[in-house]
Amino acid sequence: MRIVPLITAAVVTGSLYLLVFEREYLLAFASGGATPAVVDAAQPGKTALPLEPSVAEKAAMARPDGERHVSVLVQRSVAQVVNDAILARGQTEAARQVNVRAETSGLIVSEPLRRGAYVTAGQALCELDPGTRIAARKEAEARLEEAKSRLPEAKARLREARARLDEAEINDRAASQLSQDGFASGTRVAATTAGVESARASISSAQTGVQSATSGIRAAEAAVEGAAKEIERLTIRAPFNGLLESDTAELGALLQPGASCATVIQLDPIKLVGFLAETDVDKVTVGAIAGARLASGRETTGRVTFLSRSADPQTRTFRVEVTVSNSDLGIRDGQTAELLIQTEGRSAHLLPASALTLNDDGDLGLRIVTPENRARFVPVTLLRDTVDGVWLTGLADEADVIVVGQEFVVDGVAVDVTYKEPTP
Repeated sequence: MRIVPLITAAVVTGSLYLLVFEREYLLAFASGGATPAVVDAAQPGKTALPLEPSVAEKAAMARPDGERHVSVLVQRSVAQVVNDAILARGQTEAARQVNVRAETSGLIVSEPLRRGAYVTAGQALCELDPGTRIAARKEAEARLEEAKSRLPEAKARLREARARLDEAEINDRAASQLSQDGFASGTRVAATTAGVESARASISSAQTGVQSATSGIRAAEAAVEGAAKEIERLTIRAPFNGLLESDTAELGALLQPGASCATVIQLDPIKLVGFLAETDVDKVTVGAIAGARLASGRETTGRVTFLSRSADPQTRTFRVEVTVSNSDLGIRDGQTAELLIQTEGRSAHLLPASALTLNDDGDLGLRIVTPENRARFVPVTLLRDTVDGVWLTGLADEADVIVVGQEFVVDGVAVDVTYKEPTP
């Protein structure tokens, strides 16, 4: 039962012996230097032959400079163009939504349509009682006909006045000639001159009559158009294809101007609305491809159709809209969605995540091998994490990256390189 304490005591004694009496040998072995000479304890004063050096020690001693090299595993990486993407969270939103309202007053005389019904552009939603509007239109049409009948009479008066003016001017010229020859008195000349002025006044009056008749026709036509428009307003129609979000107004209900008939929404296509941070907004362009995943698990794709130029004053984010097809109306208004918006392709390296390390300042980066076979730290930027590795930027187009042993070297340390075989 006492053998275990005895063994423990022997191990501790041996360890203390090595630490105290063989310290130089241990330090030399740990540093990879030459093996010190062994002193023969049986014959004090005599030095035994040194121990056989290891393979690593022989390699170090074989180098002319005697510098110690660290063995590392290196992967040769070539940059590839990778499409980056930005993740944004938001929700679905109907492409259009309008509350259709009445433009005139009247009682509903049509049966209501129930919510959820699909309606087409121009389809009647609510019919109002015409009341006296049809009679008003007929009255306006009669006044139009009356106004049109006055126009020929006015034009005839104008032609008559012009004929009288021609006659008066002829008489006036004849009287003036006779007066110069002494065959007509001055009184007759004055009379013919007055006749010319009277004829001219008649023309002006006739022209006014024609203009008045024309204005009467235009006023009557406007009254007819107004009456027809009023009758047209009695039928409230759907402005576009969509779904009824509410029931239409009930039969017998009295609608006043501005009262709601129904709410129509358009879900095909549908908008996916997200919000971008200030650091990401410059990376997105209108027309970029975007994918989305709804809270229900459904996935869809579309393109960016709108990118706000002004930030939300509360969140300091920018609104982005993605339009997607929704022919089956499976996507509903107000669903939570995650948007993945594609940005311009960037040159990056695909490397194992284990190759990443930190320098003394805490910067994320890699250690590469220089053409002089020395280690050097290079800071990198992480783009994306995948099952195959991490996409990184910050390296040259071609780089020898240390994937094993990067934690045991610092900048400037000489390395022995073993290249990793490429994955098939």
